[in-house]
Amino acid sequence: MPKKNRSAEKRVRKAEKARKVNVANRKTLNKASKTFLAAIKAGDKAAAKTAFNTYSSVADKSAKKGAISKNAASRRKSRAAAKVAALPG
Repeated sequence: MPKKNRSAEKRVRKAEKARKVNVANRKTLNKASKTFLAAIKAGDKAAAKTAFNTYSSVADKSAKKGAISKNAASRRKSRAAAKVAALPG
């Protein structure tokens, strides 16, 4: 931690707080991703669609909070939608 500089100390505190929020958001996104990919691997289109809806919602929320960029969320959703569309049935 910086010494004798109150603004630098505050900046360190703020950065650590933001890091914790971003880690939590990315963790939630990764859990939703794993659930979605498991549904795709099982080949169940109905389960994959519901998992996709959850995943896309979480991706948008993460982008809104700044954990990932808006374009990254869009890219992830696009690739996930293509996987759902490729499922037979």
